Amino acid sequence: MAYSDQALLSQDNDFIFRVAACAAVEIELVDKQPIQWTNENIWFIAAAPGFADQYASALAANIIRPGNDQSVISDNEILAAVQARETQLQP
Repeated sequence: MAYSDQALLSQDNDFIFRVAACAAVEIELVDKQPIQWTNENIWFIAAAPGFADQYASALAANIIRPGNDQSVISDNEILAAVQARETQLQP
């Protein structure tokens, strides 16, 4: 994993909105909007095991919108990363 790949993934708008959609459905957001939660946690989500490598491979394969492509990072993988991050945030 290269930190540059993680950085690129954390700024991919398609990926950001997919993470926000997951947060909206899957976690209890008491005082935050899904995009706010995502903006605060996107670096941790992008650091999930394998994500940066998968993203880098997609870029190398010239996939047009890798952050939106389920074959690059699946919804199930995003869900697992969001749930893991939410667990870390619990007191």
